[in-house]
Amino acid sequence: MAEFKVVVADPETGETFQFEVDGQDANRFLGRDLGDEVDGSAVGLDGFTLELTGGSDETGRPLRADVPGSSLKELLLEGGVGYKPTRDGERKRVTVRGREISDAVAQINATVVDGDGSVADALGEGGEDEDDE
Repeated sequence: MAEFKVVVADPETGETFQFEVDGQDANRFLGRDLGDEVDGSAVGLDGFTLELTGGSDETGRPLRADVPGSSLKELLLEGGVGYKPTRDGERKRVTVRGREISDAVAQINATVVDGDGSVADALGEGGEDEDDE
């Protein structure tokens, strides 16, 4: 059974909120690609639409939007998701995961793209799902 940590960013306020999803709610994310839009009710945000922006697997390898599927792939990167070079022209071979959400994914990053009101109000002020760090 799939289980994810979903981190939702509210671009209007700059706040982030973490949710643990499993069971039927987690199944709503399986098979989706980065850039897809998902109904926010999967994480308790009824009336909001979320866009999948990134994530990582259980070992910390990032999902890249330019890699199809959900399998691991070794890429020679000059920068971007998964590698930040320290000098001009520097490249490195890095293992990344494809853009499709699968059981191997541990964390999913999403941002709010549509909804009425603020995310904090929808969750209730000081709710237990709110990230206070």
